Amino acid sequence: MPESTRGVTVKDVASHDFVIAYAAHLKRIGKIEVPKWADLVKTATHKELAPYDPDWYYIRAAAIARRVYLRAGTGVGAFKKVFGGRVHRGTRPEHFGKASGSIARHILKELETLKIVEKVPGGKGRRVTSQGQRDLDSIAGQIGEK
Repeated sequence: MPESTRGVTVKDVASHDFVIAYAAHLKRIGKIEVPKWADLVKTATHKELAPYDPDWYYIRAAAIARRVYLRAGTGVGAFKKVFGGRVHRGTRPEHFGKASGSIARHILKELETLKIVEKVPGGKGRRVTSQGQRDLDSIAGQIGEK
């Protein structure tokens, strides 16, 4: 199929560009309810401070939506691992520390209310709905045009 007639999907655009554009879209539509604690909470136990970016919640939601799009069946435990990092232990060797599960869980519930993701039957994570795939691909198409 010629390149010009093929649609642009999330897989065709750079991840950073997509996450920034989709986060701006989520903020613009205003349907994601950011919790009151979002400006106070650390994103992981190994972090020292809360995120500096006031829009970090939308960026994390966009990153989670992209991950679910690319790999159906992804759950909270996988996002704890994906967004985890190194635990600094002074002079001792560093270890891996998982991220907060409550943030990922809350974002997945918000994305479910927007009908972007849905639970996989049998309790095996989340997957993107057809409406969610259409929304994500439309944002990717806007990036592809630039």
